[in-house]
Amino acid sequence: MTNYRDLFRTRGVFRIVVSQLIARFPAGMLSLAALIHVQRQHDSYAAAGLVLAALAIGQAIAGPLTSRIFGRFGMFRVIGVTLTIAAIATVSLAIPGLSVPLYAVIAFIAGASTPPIQPAARSLYPSLVAPKQRTALFAFDASVQEIIWIFGPVIVTFLSLSIHSALGILAAAALLVTGGIWFLTAPQVVHAVSGEPTGRLGSVLRSHALLMVLAVGFVISVATAMMEAAVVANFGHGGVQAGVILAALCASSLAAGFLVGQRRLTRWSLAKRLGLVGVGLALASMQTSFWWVLVAGVVAGAGIAPVIAAITHMTSTAVASSDVAEAFGWSTTAQLVGIAGGSSAAGVLIDAYGGQVALAAAAAVTFAGVGIASFVGRGQPPSRRAQEGPTRPIPRVTPVGA
Repeated sequence: MTNYRDLFRTRGVFRIVVSQLIARFPAGMLSLAALIHVQRQHDSYAAAGLVLAALAIGQAIAGPLTSRIFGRFGMFRVIGVTLTIAAIATVSLAIPGLSVPLYAVIAFIAGASTPPIQPAARSLYPSLVAPKQRTALFAFDASVQEIIWIFGPVIVTFLSLSIHSALGILAAAALLVTGGIWFLTAPQVVHAVSGEPTGRLGSVLRSHALLMVLAVGFVISVATAMMEAAVVANFGHGGVQAGVILAALCASSLAAGFLVGQRRLTRWSLAKRLGLVGVGLALASMQTSFWWVLVAGVVAGAGIAPVIAAITHMTSTAVASSDVAEAFGWSTTAQLVGIAGGSSAAGVLIDAYGGQVALAAAAAVTFAGVGIASFVGRGQPPSRRAQEGPTRPIPRVTPVGA
């Protein structure tokens, strides 16, 4: 904790990290809140699924597009405009009695206008702290996002199921606006100037290092989505066991992110951390005992946040400094696609063969990611001397002088 205490003594770090965390809370709330609200309005899970698909498509498209235009219009303007549109669209989604197509259109707009706060924050991090502190900062960012997935669904289920189906959506909108305005008004954001992108949209994908990181991000998203679906299928009928298992997984991920994520990355760090997730999933697929799967979930969770921390740090160095925001946008898209694909594949496998086969498939996908991380050298951390670098921060996003 000494490392984290020293980290947050740096001016601006605490505000950027906490404000972007609050603004990103809808990521763990909006899908479930929209599902409950639309299902209650139309008494159809199919209708709710259509709305969620529109939301996910909008979010996937928004990632690289909105992040890329930082250099042209400025971080403050881009986030300000998208935050306004997203807030209006999210509140509109809570209106009762709308038709399913109209809900879908509003959901798409809400997804497509998602403020690129996460890419913005992560592109600012290297300019806020010295190189030796970056690993700890990215680890902290990756770890605390587990709070979103632990408390977000709890808030939604309480508000939407106990009081009114629209309140979960309105709560997500309130957190988005509160955190977004706090982040937007930070001096580091107001005065930030990003460099013009070096090429056309998608040109960053020519980087083999970035492609490797995107592949690993896709894999970990597929695996976790498949495990969540399988756990709910096996233990989610008439009890709290599924919730306990998933909560233990998130808690394990949170703790491991703090303890392991700040360590210096090596050539094999990513493969080892991803391998731990694969071992946990493989163990979970062997038995259907609650306690066995609970322990296996803790093992798998211990690798998740450290993997996210590693790929986040590696994304920040995979491309030119002016392209970092777009790179993080593509990273977000890859993970969203992985979550959607993993959930869909798990559903098919669960219906046909049961939850244990879905867990085994998740383990197989994870070990394929271990192979990628093991055999692809580009994008892996450099030597110890290169990692240490200069003692002062390197300004990727420079402030404008008065």
